[in-house]
Amino acid sequence: MPRSSEVFKLNTFELPRRAGEMKEYELDIEVPENVGVPLIFVPAGDVIEVDARLESVTEGVLLSASIFATAKGECTRCLDPVEVEIEKKIQELFNYTAKIGRSKKSSSEDELDLEEEFMMDGDIMNLETPIRDAIVLGLPFNPLCSSECLGLCPECGGKWADLPSDHAHESVDARWAALAALDIDLPDFKN
Repeated sequence: MPRSSEVFKLNTFELPRRAGEMKEYELDIEVPENVGVPLIFVPAGDVIEVDARLESVTEGVLLSASIFATAKGECTRCLDPVEVEIEKKIQELFNYTAKIGRSKKSSSEDELDLEEEFMMDGDIMNLETPIRDAIVLGLPFNPLCSSECLGLCPECGGKWADLPSDHAHESVDARWAALAALDIDLPDFKN
């Protein structure tokens, strides 16, 4: 199986380097490892579809793409399997060369500068970071099988949706549990 970053590389040799030139690509990227977070992700071996439009601009190549994938995971309430359809749009500029002559910033401003600069490697464009970012941002924080999911009973672990409506557990106050084991008949002090 190819290395992870290799499957995300796109050779743009067909795109002329004149501003205004445009080329479209339809990519099916079979991912060699899970893409997402441990709770929900696009599984290894699944395909991420990318409809990409590349446009030559003065500074580099402008990528505009639609990303389609199916993430799989578990409901955070009942642990049933969950599938989430991801459809995201991205737009990133891949520079031909590093930007020179930026205004001088202090080191703390550099650390706060969150904009990542993508670079062309000759004719090669590495789409891994923008695609991974788009997928992770498209995932739900707490995936649910349905918005009405009630989860699991904390006592027996049964799924609330499958349990009868009168389902309940007798709760014993832990402070009196030792006395219950004595099995002594006590008088009833009810008024």
